[in-house]
Amino acid sequence: MSSEPQIIPTGEATAMLTTGGRDKPISVIGTAAIRETFDEVCLQQAINSRRAPGVTDLVLNPDAHRGYGAPVGCVLVSPTHVYPGPVGVDIKCSMSLLQLDLPADSIVDKPVRRALINAICERTPTGAGRGQRHAKKSRPVSADLGRRVLAEGASPEVCRELGIPETWANRCEDAVHVGHDDTADSLATRLEQHLELPEFSRFADKMSQLGSYGGGNHFGECEVVDIVDNDRARRTAEVFGLKQGHVAFLSHCGSRGIGHALATHQFRALQHKFERWGIPLPGGDRELVHAPLGTPEADAYLDDMALGANFATVNHLLINALVLEAFQEVLPGVTGQLVYFISHNIARRELINNQFAWVHRKGATRAFPAGHPALKETPFAQTGHPILLPGNPQAGSCVMVADEGARASCCSVNHGAGRVLGRKQAIRTLDQQAIDQSFDTADILTNCRQYPKDEAPAAYKNFDEVLRSVELAGLATEVARLRARFVIKDNSDADD
Repeated sequence: MSSEPQIIPTGEATAMLTTGGRDKPISVIGTAAIRETFDEVCLQQAINSRRAPGVTDLVLNPDAHRGYGAPVGCVLVSPTHVYPGPVGVDIKCSMSLLQLDLPADSIVDKPVRRALINAICERTPTGAGRGQRHAKKSRPVSADLGRRVLAEGASPEVCRELGIPETWANRCEDAVHVGHDDTADSLATRLEQHLELPEFSRFADKMSQLGSYGGGNHFGECEVVDIVDNDRARRTAEVFGLKQGHVAFLSHCGSRGIGHALATHQFRALQHKFERWGIPLPGGDRELVHAPLGTPEADAYLDDMALGANFATVNHLLINALVLEAFQEVLPGVTGQLVYFISHNIARRELINNQFAWVHRKGATRAFPAGHPALKETPFAQTGHPILLPGNPQAGSCVMVADEGARASCCSVNHGAGRVLGRKQAIRTLDQQAIDQSFDTADILTNCRQYPKDEAPAAYKNFDEVLRSVELAGLATEVARLRARFVIKDNSDADD
């Protein structure tokens, strides 16, 4: 019989969460200070997820907090089942980083930064439901092109048609996702089935959101790159294409309305079948529905996840192309190169503990170290790939690289700082005037009349302590800190 959950330290920044029963312990990453940020709901969600059918491993990262079903900031591994909950409703919510050949002193003047904000907002809408008609210089995307985006991802043809440099696809964790049978045809067939349903009747509107940011915690952020002062960091930064003291642009967004529609459809379909068949839910949580691999239900989920993931990939690449265009309008002659594009809401088939399994990362990001077989014949084979971790505009964000110890966390790390205040609590308790004054004091411009209270730095965990947890646990090492100069945000509800 199980007892109350306990977190038992195993190192300065590692621990295991156990119920005292026969359950395999949950791996916990975080210092004592970070572990205190995990509330009872977060821990119970982790336990429910660990006890779910087919789950062999569960990792709780330092940014973990309560989510839907599984905590945001967790990794769930199963060789036999797929789970929509531990991916989330914003399929393939991701980070991307564009390195510009532009010295930081070029954007010191506020009028230049304000002009850049305006030029970007003319091209990249923000907020729930907002698309190309809300940005006069955006790229038009027809429904037919949208169909190809969902089925093909960042194919050379799609990139050419949208004005995205084709080489950028080589800087993606996954540029193209295929269906359950490893073909694009199955995705095209699945999409046509969806288009006959009422909830997909506004397909053209959803495709018009390509090249746009969502609301809530999604953002675009102009950065100055500050490479860590040691030999390894400098060598790794050179491979990544980072430029010390130069401007970069960090983006956080996902699959927008189409991803939400696909995920919601999956939750409803599986919940209906669980009710009809009388299948027990892990912990009684409706968000932990699942499907055994090889069943029609699992195939349908994998197809829908791939459709949403392809949209998210092209969305990010188009955003970066539009951002570069905006910089070139204000500062002619600027060039830019994509550093990397990486997801933190996806399930991927990977080799874990000598067997292939589906690794579900919800608010967690891949962390393959140097020499990992999946990095063979990529630019990052000898270094490990870039890991893009958003903190907050005032603490900065971070580029990391995985260490060999990341294998202990299923080659995964946190996806950012993680919330410490819920949105309603932040809105109720934080002071708007103090938030806005803090941005003025830091000389960080925004496109908001008032910075969203539920997105204020104080709503998030201490980013330095989060990074300290990752490094002390031996998972990854900081390569560069990104210092914000301006932020593009929206006041809508979060998409994540």
